[in-house]
Amino acid sequence: MDFGAIVSACLLVGGSGVVIGVLLGIAGRAFAVEVDEKEGKIRECLPGSNCGGCGYAGCDAAAAAIAKGEAPASACPVGGATVAARIGEVLGIQVESIKKVAFVKCSGDCQKAGNKYEYSGNHSCREAVYVTGKGAKKCTYGCLGLGSCVEACEFDAIHIENGIAVVDREKCVACGKCVKACPKELIEIIPYKSKYHVQCNSRDKGADVNKVCGTGCIGCSMCVKACPKDAVHVTDFLAKIDYEKCVGCGLCAQKCPKQVIK
Repeated sequence: MDFGAIVSACLLVGGSGVVIGVLLGIAGRAFAVEVDEKEGKIRECLPGSNCGGCGYAGCDAAAAAIAKGEAPASACPVGGATVAARIGEVLGIQVESIKKVAFVKCSGDCQKAGNKYEYSGNHSCREAVYVTGKGAKKCTYGCLGLGSCVEACEFDAIHIENGIAVVDREKCVACGKCVKACPKELIEIIPYKSKYHVQCNSRDKGADVNKVCGTGCIGCSMCVKACPKDAVHVTDFLAKIDYEKCVGCGLCAQKCPKQVIK
């Protein structure tokens, strides 16, 4: 056995490893991506749910955006005011966070709104909406009640009750996944403190609404006339509340003949 050859081979392999290690170290320093120290601290503040409710791919992306000033300190809907305040401390700013919640713009339950036919396809709103008439419900704008929003929610904050989706305001973190899941665009994110909401999304004329739903908005504008703060307007036969102007007096709800303002 030639021990000299063995030693030479070991030295060659070991030397090669040392050289490669040095080169990798140099390359690592030369091509290292500088990470903002604030970004790491912001990431530690975020809950890590990676729900995408902030509009970014995950908490890492959200932290980077906040650190760069591309997203507000209150961008995380899951963390709410608590997380926003912590991020504000990292950034050295005072953050005002407004709690929000999802709202379903439909009150056409099994008693108030009927169906055109019996749907027997997959139990999915996103599939049923492609069936004739945009689903079985007579109102083409109404909730199909098949639970695509329920499936999308990671916080058990939305359920189907009496044929329509209903949000649990205390569980909802306003992540927005239910908004994206609804093919009828019936769900929106509103301020948690808002007291009155138009629970309808139909843009048909009043006579047509009355044919398919017992509680839909008929665009009569009585709510508009009743509002002392110019916070309610009717566009395309549908009333909508401006939550920045609304003071929660309830006069619009009192005057609504269809009781669709809840």
